[in-house]
Amino acid sequence: MAVQVLAAAGRVASLWWDGEELVDLVGGGRRWGTDGKVRESSLRWGYPFDQGVVSPSGRFAVLYAERGTKGLVLDIEGPKVLREINRSYYRAEDYDYPVAIGRLPDGREILAHCPEEYNRLQVEDLVTGERLTEGERGSVDVFHSRLAVSPDGRHLLTAGWVWAPIGVAHVHDLAAAFADPATLDADSLFEPYAGVDAEVGAACWLDEDRLAVATTDESLGWEEEPVLGTMRLGVWSVGQRRWLHRSPVDHRTGTLLARGSQVISLNGHPRLLDTTTGRVIAAWPEVAIPEKAYCYGVEHLPTPAAAVSPDGTRLAVAQEGGVAIIDLPEHQQP
Repeated sequence: MAVQVLAAAGRVASLWWDGEELVDLVGGGRRWGTDGKVRESSLRWGYPFDQGVVSPSGRFAVLYAERGTKGLVLDIEGPKVLREINRSYYRAEDYDYPVAIGRLPDGREILAHCPEEYNRLQVEDLVTGERLTEGERGSVDVFHSRLAVSPDGRHLLTAGWVWAPIGVAHVHDLAAAFADPATLDADSLFEPYAGVDAEVGAACWLDEDRLAVATTDESLGWEEEPVLGTMRLGVWSVGQRRWLHRSPVDHRTGTLLARGSQVISLNGHPRLLDTTTGRVIAAWPEVAIPEKAYCYGVEHLPTPAAAVSPDGTRLAVAQEGGVAIIDLPEHQQP
């Protein structure tokens, strides 16, 4: 499987596939065309943003400082700044900024983040900033991080942490949250049923129902016979509220990217994993990326900038000196 390296000056902090072209929005919108050549941009943001996410429509984006408190909502066409966003300063330097963009079933794009308090999720209209979860709230002692809206826009995943610290995951029903925002302060879809007795290192949506969850070698010690223990990769069905698969893995996965029913593990170097068995289908040790197993830590290791192409055939990964384009093996959907 071929690996092509595209040259770039300085750090590539974000990657987004705009059709057949790759774009670094944090880098001002510089592009790599199909010829592999970079087209630099003179645009600079005037603030040290170092991560970015793009909306499902490809029209909007959020740039943010991963271990800072500030973000920027951007209309890519133009480009035009729509508004600034913030999060609490509390422990902000110790864990990754909680932010995600998604699209509701009615087509409206939304922003999920924690604009006032580290432990309080809010959902807003992405363009206008109108808050959709205004109302009475409860209290939950969770540092929300690594947010992700399901592809159908019905659920919100968080893969954050609690003291000691230990990684945890939660799933929330967005329609229920719009009717009663206090439901964002409790998990009724995943945690009560999942039987996880290990630290959650990462999680991602495989589709509108299935969730991939990876644990680390840190045990919680709460269950004598855990349903999902240490060093496991599980596939959870939100609709059925049960595990479809639970498999051992031989490494901390780091960040997970979905590719159909497979996941790409980004920790040290990229690996392609089978979610039904945990087997490593392919690995690229020659593509070096940070060894980042958690969303938190006193030492800040940037989350690897990576993106799967729209057709699922290629993986773009930022590395020192440029971007590696990996041809992924053919994948048949189950």
